[in-house]
This record gives sequence, structure tokens and C-alpha cells, in this order.
Amino acid sequence: MSWWGKLIGGGFGFMLGGPLGALMGMAAGHQFDKGLNAVDLEPGNTERVQLAFFTAIFSVMGYLAKADGTVSRSEIQMAENIMGQMNLDANQRKTAIELFNQGKQANFPLNEILQQFKTECHRRTNLLQMFLEILIATAYADNHLDNTERSALLDIAQQVGFSAAQLDQLINMVGAQQQYSHQSAQTSPQSSLKQAYAVLGVDNEISDSALKKTYRRLMSQHHPDKLVAKGLPEEMIKLANQKTAEIKSAYDQIKNSRK
Repeated sequence: MSWWGKLIGGGFGFMLGGPLGALMGMAAGHQFDKGLNAVDLEPGNTERVQLAFFTAIFSVMGYLAKADGTVSRSEIQMAENIMGQMNLDANQRKTAIELFNQGKQANFPLNEILQQFKTECHRRTNLLQMFLEILIATAYADNHLDNTERSALLDIAQQVGFSAAQLDQLINMVGAQQQYSHQSAQTSPQSSLKQAYAVLGVDNEISDSALKKTYRRLMSQHHPDKLVAKGLPEEMIKLANQKTAEIKSAYDQIKNSRK
């Protein structure tokens, strides 16, 4: 049974406990009409982490969208796109929307949510990085990252264990990935190649061996099966696949340009 099946069948949102469990309990309370059964999943269990990720990502996405004072149509569309890529059923989608709306509330307990989420992830750095990358993409949904959003992202990043320098690198890479994936036929070869280097977070003076090493590291960090095994909800595997496709495309373009 999947993490969602356990949630519906056993009231797992309540079993998770803490602010994440309370948040999921409010968001999916309508799912628990049949009462609660014991669902004993130890901290670190993959399905427990998947539930924590689902709860944290959509609620913090809502918080971030409201960070600049206004939730833009682009940010709502980004959240809806992610839900669409996840192929959520009606109940899952309703729960995700409710989590997003809870994140927009003035009393949203961001610090407590992030503290528990980091603890639930048990030092799964690649999973935490994916969490940040999705949030950065949400902030970039309107093709602009203002100072308020950057400040909110820095606060979130530091609370889950990333430095300001690491966040800046992720922001640059995610921004480049979005430009690269949406480039048009009118994009010049020079501009496209420049974006390809930015997707990998390197400059055009990098050696071939260092380039290959960077490529392999990025592919390993975003490998869908590895991320799901660490706690990425199975429904988000399309996001990971998209990431690896963009990384591979950029690497192939750079490699071909060096022949």
C-alpha cells in the first residue's frame, strides 16, 4: 500500500504527529470519517518521509507564493502544473490545494514545519535539495525573483541545512533550467550553449573531465529511483525525470560543441 493508501486507510496524518501531522490532519480531515487505525511507521520509513514531503512541499509552496504579499496567477499555475504532473486523484488534489491555502495563512508555522521536515528526512540531502529546487521554481513562476522571495528562500534553505552560497547556486541552476527548457527556435546557438553551461552550474572553461564528473553528480542527485527510495512521493517521479532530461540535454549539447 502506498503512503496515500495508508493515510486514507489508517489516519496516518495523525500518526505522523507534530506540526506536519496536524497540518495534514486539517487538510485531509474529510478523509477520516471511518475512524483511525494504528499505522506504525518508524521515523525514517520511506512512506512516512513521502507523506512529510507531500505535506511540506505544498504548504511551504503556498507560504512562498504569499511571501511578496500577492499570490500571482503564475504561482498558482505552477502549483497546479505540479499537481498535474503528479496525476493526483480528486482527493489528493483537494488535499494539496488545502495545504497550499494553509501555507498562505498569516499564522502558518513555517519554522516548526521545516524543523520537523528536516528531522523526518534524516539527512537525505538530495531529497532536501529537490524540495528547495521545487520551491525555487515556484518563486520563478512569474519569471522574476524579487528580494522578498529571495529572503524567504534563504530562510527556508538555512533551516533545512543549506548555506546562502548553496542557495545562490541552486537559484542560478533552476533559473537556467527553466530558460533552457523554454528556449525557442529563435534562440541563438551561442545563447543556448551559454544556458546549457548554466544548467550544469559550470562555466565554459571547465575541463572535459570535470564536466563529466559534474554531469554524473547531478544525474545521481536527481535520479528518480534514488529520490523515490529516499522519500520523494512516487507521484513526483515525473519532476525528477524532467530534471534528468534537462541535465542530459545540456550536457550533450556542450559535449557536441567541443568535438
